[in-house]
Amino acid sequence: MSAAPLRLAILLSGRGSNMQALVRACEDGRIAARPVLAVSDRSEALGLLRAQQLGVPTVGVPRATDAAELERGLTAALDAAQPDVIALAGFMRILSGEFVARYRGRMLNIHPSLLPAYRGLHTHRRVLAAGEREHGASVHFVSRELDGGPVVLQSKVAVLSGDSEAALAARVLATEHVIYPQALGWFATGRLTWHDDAPWLDGERLSKPLVEDFRATTLP
Repeated sequence: MSAAPLRLAILLSGRGSNMQALVRACEDGRIAARPVLAVSDRSEALGLLRAQQLGVPTVGVPRATDAAELERGLTAALDAAQPDVIALAGFMRILSGEFVARYRGRMLNIHPSLLPAYRGLHTHRRVLAAGEREHGASVHFVSRELDGGPVVLQSKVAVLSGDSEAALAARVLATEHVIYPQALGWFATGRLTWHDDAPWLDGERLSKPLVEDFRATTLP
């Protein structure tokens, strides 16, 4: 008898493109999980509407006066949904150490840079300004340190001559829609696990992230 699909909750703040990629990957069997909640810190987020259209239950946490109030709302929504794994998908709020510790080892994020480089915001702009030749995205377990948790899987794209910020962002985003479902798929089947305060893949502790190289691939 096959194991029941994991219960997946997705946190978002914006359009929800990574949320859509994850839900569709669940629908077509690439992730052995069932989306049970999409929750946002912005009740007007387009991603919540898209989640509803995909049949995913949604919660919009009202704009909070402080971070603690927001996290109480998030915790209430998550506790009601009882997820096995939580995916941050364009969730643009910094989470407290207490919140992260509550879901340690079962909360992942995708960040648009080759971590540990370019943590934080405006990564594409900063990469172009620095004259980098390569860029990409990173799937990592969430830790107390912003964009500092152990990285599991990265995509790598070439920075092209004449790239605009928008063009580079679109090319990186296309790879995010590949590697995030891939990493969540590993987690859902038990290939990717968390123990001894570290990620393990296929029974071996990950000392460095795996890399999907898209530099020779035609992307948007």
